[in-house]
Amino acid sequence: MYADPRRRPVTFFVAERVYLKVSSWKGVIRFGKREKLAPRYIGPFNIRQILNDQTMVLDLPVELAGIHDTFNICYLRKCKVDDESQILPLQDLKVEMNKKLVKQPVRIVDRKVTKLRKKQIPMVLVEWKHSLGSNLTWETEELMKARYPQLFDLDQIPRTESS
Repeated sequence: MYADPRRRPVTFFVAERVYLKVSSWKGVIRFGKREKLAPRYIGPFNIRQILNDQTMVLDLPVELAGIHDTFNICYLRKCKVDDESQILPLQDLKVEMNKKLVKQPVRIVDRKVTKLRKKQIPMVLVEWKHSLGSNLTWETEELMKARYPQLFDLDQIPRTESS
């Protein structure tokens, strides 16, 4: 009675291509906030074996060796597009054991100081690796220095004033 009457059961076949969900239902959390355009699925991967109607075994590459290769179908999505530009590259990709994608900063592009009523907050524009959407975000300089001090070793970008 409470189920969606328009929902259709999902069926998978051996050697079918699927995407793997890397952000669990808790979400991808970075600096205490949720990023809207973070990649939620990686792949595509081939199904190697079907254990039952809810469990599949995938052919995972060497980059994802730390993750078990057996997944429930709730973590899989059928690959309907064969366009290679939509596929997230797996080089230097890091996925934690709880299936969360670890994003890595590449470099600092710009700096600015945001003025509030009684204080000034130094901000940095960071370019991130493995983003399909906009890969530039403004982050506070204090948090970035605490988490990624290697970005500030060779950093010589001047500050710009903004309000």
